[in-house]
Amino acid sequence: MSAANDTKVNYEVFLLTGIPGQEDVHLWISIPFCLMYAISIIGNSVILFIIRTDPSLHKPMYIFLSMLSMTDICLSITTMPTILGMYLFNSREISLDACFTQLFFIHSFSYIESSMLLLMAFDRFVAICIPLRYASILTLQRIAKMALVFVLRTVILLFPGLFLLKRFQYCRANVLTHSYCLFQDVMKLACSDITVNSIYGLSVKLLTVGLDSLLIFLSYVMILKTVLSIASRAGSLKALNTCVSHLCAFLLFYIPEIGLSLTHRFGNSSSHMLQILLGYIYLMVPPLMNPVVYSVKSKHLRARIIRVFIK
Repeated sequence: MSAANDTKVNYEVFLLTGIPGQEDVHLWISIPFCLMYAISIIGNSVILFIIRTDPSLHKPMYIFLSMLSMTDICLSITTMPTILGMYLFNSREISLDACFTQLFFIHSFSYIESSMLLLMAFDRFVAICIPLRYASILTLQRIAKMALVFVLRTVILLFPGLFLLKRFQYCRANVLTHSYCLFQDVMKLACSDITVNSIYGLSVKLLTVGLDSLLIFLSYVMILKTVLSIASRAGSLKALNTCVSHLCAFLLFYIPEIGLSLTHRFGNSSSHMLQILLGYIYLMVPPLMNPVVYSVKSKHLRARIIRVFIK
């Protein structure tokens, strides 16, 4: 009877998890995390400042980059309180409402980042495949409308899943896999039937990340077809070189994101550490590396950044 009663306890808080077996060195682990957050926020803020203050950078390519930087800053700020609180102060408890709020914003900004990468691929497609119509297609008004559509898509698709998640009773356990809240991680702790939520979550993933990645792949097929038709080898290399930074950002985001989704859905207890590592790579590496990649590959942007710091 006591065992049966224990399973009916409805937890009011979740417990976050750091790196298992490394609790004694959590304070030391927090140092690289602090550095990564500082570099991510400062680097993306510098990108935003440069693009905002330099009229010569008010072009579609750099406007999309500023949107990506803003998304990366928001994503970093969303995960920073629980991760640093966990490793610096051993603050493991998080209330259900706070957890639901965090997972909503984590997934929102992740899907918005996927959308920004799709828009940047569309920018490269138009610039290389139909360059004469570039200015007429990518107007500021059209860019704003496309960004708004993708933000609304994210909110509309995520909100029903969050509502379904909040209706569950959580009585199996209250220990999360990560030091932050994710939809699939919290869902596993419910003592109700999660089949509907699982199917809905997979559908949302396919309609956002899955669809975006497919469209990005198709855009690069068209870009490659156009580039190969250029007679000049130098012209082909120059056209492809403009896509290198975007391809790096694409790989940095999608590889760990797909890996994390697969380990959560099909992994077992032996893949627990892999889930943790992929989770940190997925949420912390793209915001850290995106400003570095674009600063290195874009001569125009790099020159403006150097000029600011020299002044």
